[in-house]
Amino acid sequence: MKHQRTFRRSATILALGLALFWTGTASAQNGVMMQYFHWYNTTSDNLWLKVADQADELSAAGITALWLPPAYKGQNGSDVGYGVYDMYDLGEFNQKGSVRTKYGTKAEYLAAISTAHANGLQIYGDLVFNHRGGADATEWVESTRVQTGDRNQEYGGNVWIQAWTDFQFPGRGNTYSSFKWKWYHFDGVDWAQNLLESGKIYKFRGTGKAWDWEVDTENGNYDYLMFADVDFEHPDVRSELKNWGVWYVNTTGVDGFRFDAVKHIQFGYFPEFLNHVRSTTGKPLFSVGEYWNYDVAKLHNFLAKTNGTMSLFDAPLHMNFYNASRGGGNYDMRNLMNGTLMKDQPSKAVTLVENHDTQPLQALESPVDNWFKPLAYAFILLREEGYPSVFYADYYGASYTDRGITVNMPSFKTTIDKLLDARKNFAWGPQYNYLDHWNIVGWTRLGDAAHPRAMAVILTDGPGGSKWMEVGKANARFTDLLGNRTDDVITNEWGWGEFKVNGGSVSVWVQDPIVPNQVSVYFTCNNGYTVTGQDVYVVGNLTELGAWDTSKAVKLSPVSYPTWSDSIANLPSNTQVQWKCIKKQGTSVVWQPGANNVFTTPLSGSTTAGGSF
Repeated sequence: MKHQRTFRRSATILALGLALFWTGTASAQNGVMMQYFHWYNTTSDNLWLKVADQADELSAAGITALWLPPAYKGQNGSDVGYGVYDMYDLGEFNQKGSVRTKYGTKAEYLAAISTAHANGLQIYGDLVFNHRGGADATEWVESTRVQTGDRNQEYGGNVWIQAWTDFQFPGRGNTYSSFKWKWYHFDGVDWAQNLLESGKIYKFRGTGKAWDWEVDTENGNYDYLMFADVDFEHPDVRSELKNWGVWYVNTTGVDGFRFDAVKHIQFGYFPEFLNHVRSTTGKPLFSVGEYWNYDVAKLHNFLAKTNGTMSLFDAPLHMNFYNASRGGGNYDMRNLMNGTLMKDQPSKAVTLVENHDTQPLQALESPVDNWFKPLAYAFILLREEGYPSVFYADYYGASYTDRGITVNMPSFKTTIDKLLDARKNFAWGPQYNYLDHWNIVGWTRLGDAAHPRAMAVILTDGPGGSKWMEVGKANARFTDLLGNRTDDVITNEWGWGEFKVNGGSVSVWVQDPIVPNQVSVYFTCNNGYTVTGQDVYVVGNLTELGAWDTSKAVKLSPVSYPTWSDSIANLPSNTQVQWKCIKKQGTSVVWQPGANNVFTTPLSGSTTAGGSF
């Protein structure tokens, strides 16, 4: 049989990386964040109240963190949060037509965070640093027009404009901060009140005024995105945002950040901001940036320039899912991970299927077709690489109308809940990859001492079929957790099985529960240095361990060579076990030196046993 088996260290790397940011509960399990909003949530959704109401259900399902939308006052009461007006107003002051934000009041926001924490959920706040909107008044600013397609190209000479850049915050006054935003805190705008020209970008003149660098090179220099563009060369701006960050963390107790539009912001500011806020608050603060570009090289560059202080959403992976879903069965499934952070830098990849910008009718509209979403969610939730993010509208569904077009996004909650269950219980231990066929791919997870049952995942964009894959469990029965297949799979004496999948579908084959009164033991053999063709086995006094017959010994896996390990199930409980490590190459056997390893199995559950050459 043709197969490809790859041993990866990325699971260990990922665990170490996330441990730097996560505390207690989250770092002890396979973490999953949820983007707990979509673009068309309404004011009447009362999102903060909904967070508090559903925190226990989400935690029980396997969600470990919620990314919430911007919590501060936008340019109007219905703003999604990205037209940020006052970052100190979390729904506390009567500004822009309301006290509350689109999602609720400050008291409701803080209560939602408290309830989430009580249920073991972390909260990530959404930070919008690039721009400000909804200014209180205009100011006269000397400017020049620039080409929209190349912001480095000026034209038309200097012109004085009335720019909306004066932020006085009359409803808040000096509460929490006396800082007021003025024209010199910005680099440019896209509207001049005195000229009333549409489709123009105005770059400000003045001492030190220029587009910030380093930013994305699209359009020559992609510093300017929208509204009044914040000038990150201004020392007062840098200081004020760091002060706000400390205030925000101390006030709300959030556990991390999602940074909006990072490719438009001076890259070097992010380490400065994060190092200051982390050290001042004493919180590790997991952080992820939105650098929406399908060229993974640009994502690598950003991660390097920000010194690894944050992760990034894996936009190229989303595009691979989109292309696969639109490929009519002709997408080469071997390429799903190519050109992605999930493949290149898994410890820095936040993997996703959809978000609020890619959903229908939005700026980056590229929705993954519904038939493919179960496949895509299986890919991000059940593999060892990356930190997966579940999208609110995929989980709960959404119905909305925009520009006269009605969209109905179905709920995938039932499927996602099953995948979350599989992630909690089966997505552990060594991962063997079988991404080796143009329309049928799969992988297996062999389990670990605490999660001894194995799993095999297989998916296809074609007519269906099967794939032989190794799960390391001999003569074990597997069933499809998703229920897409009603048959079962029995592995052979070498721990291989022929796992099947329906056309355009995914199946998650999980090992049957271990029989009561039998236990699982995770055996480890250290210093198992081998030559080509030689492997390490366990042999012992039990029938399940070969009854000292080396031809029936149980082969281990080089999980962290020269350490060989694997879980062996269905051993008798409360029984003394004598065993040794051996190296086999054909009929040649090398025994572990010294006396036999001896232990007694527990009454139930699992345990570990170790030996060494």
